[in-house]
Amino acid sequence: MADEALDQPPDAAPSPSPAPATPPAPATPSPAALLRPRREAFEHGLLPIPKLIFPEGTLAQTLAQLKEKLAASAPDGRVPAALAEALQIPQEQAALALGTLAAVLPAEDPALGDGAVDGAAADIRDVLLFLYIQSYKRLVPRSAHKDSPAVADVWPSTSAFDGYLSALSPIQLVRSNSRRFMPSQADEEIRQLSYLQKHMANILTLLADSVEGEGDDSLVLTMETFEHLGFLVQFSEGTSLSQAATFLQTQTQTCLLRLSLLLRSAAKESNLQTMSDLDVTMAEANTSHPRNSTPSANPAYYRNVTFVEGFSKTSVVKHASDIKGNSIKVLNCHDSVIYILAPLKYATVYGCSDATVVLGAVGKVVKVEHCERVHIIAAAKRICIANCRECIFYLGVNHQPLVLGDNHKLQVAPFNTCYPQLQDHMMQVGVNPSVNKWDQPFVLGVVDPHDSLSHPAGVSDVKAESATCLDPDLFTNFLIPSWFGDERQEPTNCNPFPLPEIYGAFQSKKHSALEDIQKMIRELQLDENRKRELATALHAQFKDWLYDMQ
Repeated sequence: MADEALDQPPDAAPSPSPAPATPPAPATPSPAALLRPRREAFEHGLLPIPKLIFPEGTLAQTLAQLKEKLAASAPDGRVPAALAEALQIPQEQAALALGTLAAVLPAEDPALGDGAVDGAAADIRDVLLFLYIQSYKRLVPRSAHKDSPAVADVWPSTSAFDGYLSALSPIQLVRSNSRRFMPSQADEEIRQLSYLQKHMANILTLLADSVEGEGDDSLVLTMETFEHLGFLVQFSEGTSLSQAATFLQTQTQTCLLRLSLLLRSAAKESNLQTMSDLDVTMAEANTSHPRNSTPSANPAYYRNVTFVEGFSKTSVVKHASDIKGNSIKVLNCHDSVIYILAPLKYATVYGCSDATVVLGAVGKVVKVEHCERVHIIAAAKRICIANCRECIFYLGVNHQPLVLGDNHKLQVAPFNTCYPQLQDHMMQVGVNPSVNKWDQPFVLGVVDPHDSLSHPAGVSDVKAESATCLDPDLFTNFLIPSWFGDERQEPTNCNPFPLPEIYGAFQSKKHSALEDIQKMIRELQLDENRKRELATALHAQFKDWLYDMQ
């Protein structure tokens, strides 16, 4: 039974007459069923830990040996803390790897949870796939503006490595119109498809079980094992791999052939996509409706991503009804305030400057990259911070903030806002308000081996600059305008994350000072002219304060 085909061959019917059963599977599925890479695994599942990244030339062989080693220590097929010993990494890095894996799995794994509890154990097949894609190299921008004199005017030149991204400021992106030189969503998807096409044979061989016989024909994928490929790929309309079994067979060679055809079709279709097919323009981001009203006509619908891109000197608010899918990307926004008041799984903030971004509740991962002088306010399970300058992070996070890359002058502080549905949104995505590790950053290296850039010798051992805690005297609550809320639900009247005692004390001190000033103004005996003068002076002071805050 192990090597029986999932779809019956045509000669299986006993009668020569046309059978009413399901017809034989076509060689390739319809265009609507194109195979896609799972973006989340590649965008949020890569860790710059050198011992997780094996040389591509020996990758398959090394992981095959690791599979045997893990299987010997985990007869139930589950990998707990033994991962640290097998990979020869510290226990805290092994825990980070399991937690990151949990955050990018396509479905919850009860035995793994969020990877943080004692006894959490991942399926060995998921671990192997997770380790395999650590060899993936991301696209980097074309270096047309690397030597532009404007770069030095904006972005600090002291960098741990001479990489394009470390030299390029978010402001420089706007000044040089370098968006044309940044990889698009379509570019990255094509690269991911190419990677999967190149490595699919090795991946299937790594996952397959051996049966009696010799050669590759003896390798068979069980349906259970086959479904684990959903970590890397999915069908464009959301069909799971198990539902698409009519296109595939358990025998490894046949499965490889069918998957290769599907990946080739997807790569061809992705090559035909233009930038505007996938990215939401600034004008379109103002609406809650995609450009194409039907899912089949809108490629971005299948990516399950909402884009907020290119805003400058404005405020943008997105409610749950405005979000398409379970992810959001805030890209290249400057001098703006972005309110994302919705429950999400994933959020990315990239290339922003002089902005404030509020992320209501994110149940998997927030990633903040290449931002300058940005305030991030986030309630999330996890956050990853990379290559940022002079940013402040007001966090309610259940796991240690991951800090990596070329950072400078980062500050962290407790979560500092609320809106009517915040508590409900946090419950929906599983963010626990009683656990906040905002002040416990987990620091990895300056260099990211996944970025395709060359780096000077020895730099890979340098740790990233960590974040410091914001002075409690500078901590303030961030007020979300009431007209952005929806009063139909039970409101969250206060910050759901308890403030540390010292921050709470300073808040009480400021509140008392404000009450004293208000009382003193009320008790002043002023005629109407002096009252108007006082009001004018207060308004002027408020405007000055507002400009200083910006």
